[in-house]
Amino acid sequence: MALPVALQLYSVRNEMEKDFEGTIRKVAALGYQGVEFAGLFDHTAQQVKEICAAAGVEPVSAHVPLDELLADTKGTIAKYKEIGCRFIVIPYLPEERRPGFADFEKTLEAMKAIGAECKKQGLLMLYHNHDFEFVKLGDKYGLDVMYDTISADLLATELDTCWVNVGGENPAEYVLKYTGRAPVVHLKDFVMQGKEKPQKLYALIGIDDDEEQASEDAFSFKPVGSGVQDMPAILVAAEKAGAQWVVVEQDQPDKGHEELQCAQISRDFLKKLGW
Repeated sequence: MALPVALQLYSVRNEMEKDFEGTIRKVAALGYQGVEFAGLFDHTAQQVKEICAAAGVEPVSAHVPLDELLADTKGTIAKYKEIGCRFIVIPYLPEERRPGFADFEKTLEAMKAIGAECKKQGLLMLYHNHDFEFVKLGDKYGLDVMYDTISADLLATELDTCWVNVGGENPAEYVLKYTGRAPVVHLKDFVMQGKEKPQKLYALIGIDDDEEQASEDAFSFKPVGSGVQDMPAILVAAEKAGAQWVVVEQDQPDKGHEELQCAQISRDFLKKLGW
């Protein structure tokens, strides 16, 4: 049976900034059953809860920067619990906190504490990867070290299938590797020229904005089903792995399309597959 589909609202962040409530209603009208937050745009937890209820979408999860969680762990988690989120997701690590860098072990300890508070409040912490976690620490990827170090009751996966692919692994196989620990799977499609990833790739997602970014000809994000990913295989893997939700994310709209248009193309593709 097909899993419910949510949209990571970072995909429509410009629309969210202009009209938070209206955009969530539009996302629901496209056929998304849930949403994953990337900021609340100055709305209170109660307001967000009411907006989701009125739109008929489930507030599945939220991407919350690590520094925000560290600044007020208990309060931040409580806020998203009030909204109704089931998962708190660490979306990204700055360079010094990544596998292979000085603060990685310290970061893992901090994540354990956050995961413990999530568990105490009835939520589960997830980690959303990029490709920089696919660096070898000994004979293991840094991402695997993270999941080996922090117990499954405190940390589960939110595998971003685009970045798994860019990191050199087969997305469907990697999802299956974390069977039983993969409650949310990110569906993200892309095209990339050549086998080597371009330099300054993260400028495409708003990081290192002062640097020259990779061109769209070298790498571009695409609506689900419009790029190189084997989405049917990924969807089958998500089901087999015991996922509860799949989440569409597109970091940047592709040429000639607006954010909501891309979200619609992705949802329409999944509907054609019976999702």
